[in-house]
Amino acid sequence: MAQDDGGDKKMTKFEEFSSKTGSIIKFVDYSLPKLPLNFGNLETGIRVIEGNTNAYFYRMEKASTNSSAARIAMIEYSDLVEINKALEKLQADVKTDITRDCDYLENKFKTVDGFEVGYYVSKGAANWFLKLERYSSSTVFVKDSNAIVNAFKEAQNKNEEKKNGN
Repeated sequence: MAQDDGGDKKMTKFEEFSSKTGSIIKFVDYSLPKLPLNFGNLETGIRVIEGNTNAYFYRMEKASTNSSAARIAMIEYSDLVEINKALEKLQADVKTDITRDCDYLENKFKTVDGFEVGYYVSKGAANWFLKLERYSSSTVFVKDSNAIVNAFKEAQNKNEEKKNGN
C-alpha cells in the first residue's frame, strides 16, 4: 500500500494545454534537425498550440520500435529556458566530475514534468542522456554533449521566433 500512488498521475504542461474542453485548439508543428543518439536519432521540432492563448513546446520524439511505443517529450518554453541555463552548468561540471575518484556519478537537471537531461560518469567517461517521459523507461543516450546544447539553444530560438510572430 505504501508504494501505491493510486494511479494518480499529474498532468504535464502539454497535457494541461492540449486537453482543454469547450474550445478549439490547433496544433502547428515546425521541424528542427534530428538529434543524433548512440542508437538512432530523435526527431525534434517546435509545436505551437493555438487557442485562446498560445503555448510553445519543444518536441522530441524517439520513433517506435517493434517492442515499444514512440517516446515523446514536450518541453514547455519556460522549462526550455531553464534547461538551457542548466546545460551551461552541467557542461562546466563534467570535466571536473570525470576526474573524481568515484565508481559512479550522476549529474542531471529535471523539469516539473519529469524530463531529465544530464550525464553519468563511469570508468572515467561521461555519458550524456535524456529521459523523455516521467512514467516510462524512456532514457536515450546522446553521442555528443555539444549536440544537446546546440539542439536546445536552437529550440529556444525557434520558440522565440514563433512567439514573436515570425
